[in-house]
Amino acid sequence: MIGFIGILISLCLLIYLAYRGWSVILLAPILALLATTFSLFDGGEVHLLATYTETFMTNAANYVKNYYPVFLLGALFGKVMDDTGTANSIAMFIAKKVGKGKEIWAIVIAGGIIVYGGVSMFVAAFALYPIGAALFREADIPKRLLPATIGMCPLTFSMSAPPGSPQIQNAIPMKYLGTDLFAAPVLGIVAALIMFFGGTLYIISRATKAKKVGEGYGNHPNENLNTVDSNNLPSFGTAIIPILIVLIGNFVLSKVVFPGMDFGYLQDKYNIAPSAVLGNWSLILSLIVAIAFAISLNVKRFEKGIMSTLKEGVQGSFLAIMNTASEVGYGNVIKTLAAFGIVGGALMGISSNPLVTTAISSSVLAGITGSASGGVSIALEAFGQTFIDQAMARGIDIQVLHRVAAVACGGLDSLPHNGAVITLLGITGMTHKESYAHLGMVTVVIPTIAAIAIIALGSLGIV
Repeated sequence: MIGFIGILISLCLLIYLAYRGWSVILLAPILALLATTFSLFDGGEVHLLATYTETFMTNAANYVKNYYPVFLLGALFGKVMDDTGTANSIAMFIAKKVGKGKEIWAIVIAGGIIVYGGVSMFVAAFALYPIGAALFREADIPKRLLPATIGMCPLTFSMSAPPGSPQIQNAIPMKYLGTDLFAAPVLGIVAALIMFFGGTLYIISRATKAKKVGEGYGNHPNENLNTVDSNNLPSFGTAIIPILIVLIGNFVLSKVVFPGMDFGYLQDKYNIAPSAVLGNWSLILSLIVAIAFAISLNVKRFEKGIMSTLKEGVQGSFLAIMNTASEVGYGNVIKTLAAFGIVGGALMGISSNPLVTTAISSSVLAGITGSASGGVSIALEAFGQTFIDQAMARGIDIQVLHRVAAVACGGLDSLPHNGAVITLLGITGMTHKESYAHLGMVTVVIPTIAAIAIIALGSLGIV
């Protein structure tokens, strides 16, 4: 029991200090070793250096080995889309087409397209903020609702639900379940629609209520907005091509090209099942082609030069992958402690339905680590084979496990200590007190409802 208290103390410190702005890369190993020290009181042996080098670092390194190419190419793609004005072009085109009086719809739709095309949360937020702030100010919508409006796109419906989403949260289950990005398409679409309409209508209802009481955009004297020159942006047609390449290329490779090829050498030479890597290969190749096309279509739009953009993209990928890898290392240290048996037993004992336990474990561990990708990685690493065995025994398609795990990890991950939440509030110049209640509603509560809905449908055999 004392060991369990140690885990709670470690977790609370991780949440609080990350919320206060401390680096997760620094915090994660220290707090993992703190929790390990408490296991002394449970009669266990404590080897701190071995725990750090052989458990924390091994699992963090394995995460980097498995997913760094996706982080790297995603960061490069996002940086190219950002520096060439491509992301802004898509956002402004959608805003103009949707029209006056529908500003919230415009931001959500534009962000959804950008993120579904492979652009990271951070790039999407930076691209959407100046446009969103201008639209909100002109329509006199309270700025406190802007983080929720922007956050809906990269943190909910276009992140993990729609089939084919190239975001890392949708890519991770492929390794453990042998699926692809298009797993359980019907359930993915249902979840995406629940999050899209549920979140958007919630924000609109808050804006309507604010308008009735006379609340407007508000006074924000420290607001520093970079104006977007719409005359110097690529056309929407040009801007959308790289995104289509990612989506269509990934579909063709994973569904048509690779299934017709012989990958027996993977099992013979590398002892790896082809299904464990082909999904990642499809995504990697699609992103490479999309980056090449985005550069070739916008060669003259790189103000600082192509190499400068690529260099910044590479540097940005380091922080993203190391933050998540550190959280994965932390979670795996906790997983090895005897006291974690209490947590694991509680999670696995909630239900005999593997879809329920998959969702709960993914979401709870995402909440613990403050990372959707970290949570789903640890959950599937620890319990993945159990989930597969239970699903097969009940006749549940493995694709459904993939979609449930991906959607559910986007629930409790967005608690106040989540790095993306803190970054988004910083970009928009808002505080947790001003905006988190609405951000939490659209990124925690409504995604949880979506996960419950697809668990019910998946249990009925819908894929």
